[in-house]
Amino acid sequence: MWGIAGSGHAQFLDVLRRFHVGVEDRVRTNKAMGLGNLPSASWEVNRGWVLAANLAAGLDAWLRPRALHDIDGLADAEPDTMGFRLYHQPARLADHARRRYLRIERSWPWATAFTTCWHRLTVLPAIT
Repeated sequence: MWGIAGSGHAQFLDVLRRFHVGVEDRVRTNKAMGLGNLPSASWEVNRGWVLAANLAAGLDAWLRPRALHDIDGLADAEPDTMGFRLYHQPARLADHARRRYLRIERSWPWATAFTTCWHRLTVLPAIT
């Protein structure tokens, strides 16, 4: 990397390698969330699939540092584990008196993790 000040130092190379490892990890995660297998031979269908997979991967990357940073087993879990433990939950959406309630099964082992994540997300300030 000629012409970049400090590029010959070991610290610079270490930072560059760590950044590249992070990029490779996100690419692997994006492939696991749907980019690894396109569902159709149609360009339009695959374009929608890529958009949905990128939205899911972006939401997953946004969610972890804000709401799951200290929950054991979820802070750095793989996408399949996140889907099994947090995203595909046994719950019912109920309406009563013009309000909606999410009824979570109490015996579900990840119920406290989900409610902690939900409460952390609801106290974030709105982006305008």
